[in-house]
Amino acid sequence: MEIRNIAIIAHVDHGKTALTDAILKQTGAAAEGTTMDSNALELERGITIYAKNAAVEYKGTKINIVDTPGHADFGSEVERVLRSIDSVLLVVDAQEGPMPQTRFVLKKSLELGLKPIVVLNKIDKPAAHPARSEEQVLELFLELGASDEQSDFPVIYSIGREGIAIKNLNDERKDLTPLLDLILEKVPPANATASATAPLLLQPFNLAYDNFLGRLAVGRIYAGTVRPNQAVFIKKPDGQTRTGRTTKVFTFKGLERIEAAEASAGDIALIAGLPDIYIGETVTTDEQAATLPAIAVDEPTIMLNFLVNNSPFAGREGKYVTSRQIRDRLEKELEVNVGLKVDFSSSDVFRVSGRGELHIAVLLENMRREGYELQVSQPQVIIREENGVKLEPFEEVIIDTPSEFQGAIIEKLGPRAFVLQNLVQHGNIARLTFEGPTRGLLGYKNAFIIDTRGEGILSSRVIGFKPYAGEIKKRIVGSMISMASGKALGYSLWNLQDRGQLYIKPATEVYEGMVIGNTAKGEEMMANPTKGKNQSNVRSSGTDEAIVLVPTFDLTIERGLEIMTDDEYLEITPQSVRLRKQFLTENDRAKARR
Repeated sequence: MEIRNIAIIAHVDHGKTALTDAILKQTGAAAEGTTMDSNALELERGITIYAKNAAVEYKGTKINIVDTPGHADFGSEVERVLRSIDSVLLVVDAQEGPMPQTRFVLKKSLELGLKPIVVLNKIDKPAAHPARSEEQVLELFLELGASDEQSDFPVIYSIGREGIAIKNLNDERKDLTPLLDLILEKVPPANATASATAPLLLQPFNLAYDNFLGRLAVGRIYAGTVRPNQAVFIKKPDGQTRTGRTTKVFTFKGLERIEAAEASAGDIALIAGLPDIYIGETVTTDEQAATLPAIAVDEPTIMLNFLVNNSPFAGREGKYVTSRQIRDRLEKELEVNVGLKVDFSSSDVFRVSGRGELHIAVLLENMRREGYELQVSQPQVIIREENGVKLEPFEEVIIDTPSEFQGAIIEKLGPRAFVLQNLVQHGNIARLTFEGPTRGLLGYKNAFIIDTRGEGILSSRVIGFKPYAGEIKKRIVGSMISMASGKALGYSLWNLQDRGQLYIKPATEVYEGMVIGNTAKGEEMMANPTKGKNQSNVRSSGTDEAIVLVPTFDLTIERGLEIMTDDEYLEITPQSVRLRKQFLTENDRAKARR
């Protein structure tokens, strides 16, 4: 059977997963209502976090599809996948046109010599402009240095949600047949050149974990055949060789993985039995075989400490609370999450480095759902030194916003060392392109939502390390700290809400040193949220005022990571997210300052 290997790449929210789901439904590989986004967090947030495999059969050909994340924080997932496939479907929203992540994933695929098929999706949107978007995609191809052959890309129009694809805009809209036919026509067969009888050559591009089988490698077979119980050599990119033995082999059918007696050249398979296998290594049956080109993964850009929770409320909600359990969980995460790095040199403080706030927040959210309880320090960017020059990560930020808010955005990003590179107007919408240090972006997203009244779209991508941008003054609010322990009362919160924004509601349990809100004037303020109204034995109808509380600013993991200062910890438990001072009492804080 012929095999075609494709990846679906796009900016976040341009419809990759909806299109993949529609292909699965049309080919009968998955039932109505199933989706590639299987993780609970992915379904809640409506984004893809992990690259996933599926396979469909169409006209006697097997098509392996890899759905990739669109968010820059999970870029390390995309890069590895592109190495192992033969073509990409570049999905672009017909209304928004190419966005920063489109640029990032396209650049990677063009560098690998892949010839993309462009899918202009969501042509049913009221403001969709397929001709303009196609023009912008061509400009992007030329800007990224595409060859003549790559720039002559086939285009197809689609409505992924309805499972419709058409070659020309006035064609009859039926189903996805035109797209599937185009894949068979344009994507080279994966097993045409590879020989199934040659020695095995397999390279893992993704890792999975199974509680019974241990670590699993998802890899592309470049030559030969892989079978269960087969002795293999595993080669690192630097040539070091070790031996291993496969125990089971799986291939994909629809969204399921199916145990197979063998998988041969051109296919994508999942192998068990190699507990220390890593992405980019070469698995072969010939000890003399040359290693396949290494797969590089982007460096982390931010770092923070994970510690055992030692607050007065520690151990109330969590099932796993010790440093040993947190260490084991992080080691397990490293099995599959290659964008993450952890320094285990200290026994109770683990330095975790990741690709961005969202990357770390997703890990913390998954941990708390599994019953872990821990606290984390403020995220800091990773500063490098090369040839005596201090370097830090820089990002390109693209913002789409109604024109009336652009002044506020430029005003806020200026002090954060961001420089406006470009400003394009489309009707009432302005597209602003900025460049600046990652440090300046930490903690900005919340202000952005308020400044654009929720109507702006912000997306960013790391563009590399550049010279240090100097001091950045960001925080203009101070912390409101509880000086007592107990239950917060509506009466005291009512009095405190004029001083700033509260993070807690009445009846929330608080402890001394917990941050219960922020102060508008910018200095730290001690407050007692547990104080009730003094009762007197004189009653008069006019003295009781109605208590009206302003809605609180609810802390989530991401919001907490954004607003915390460097002398605070974010306490994360299965049910709560609290902000606290590292030193709980006023005395201890004064000592630490001295």
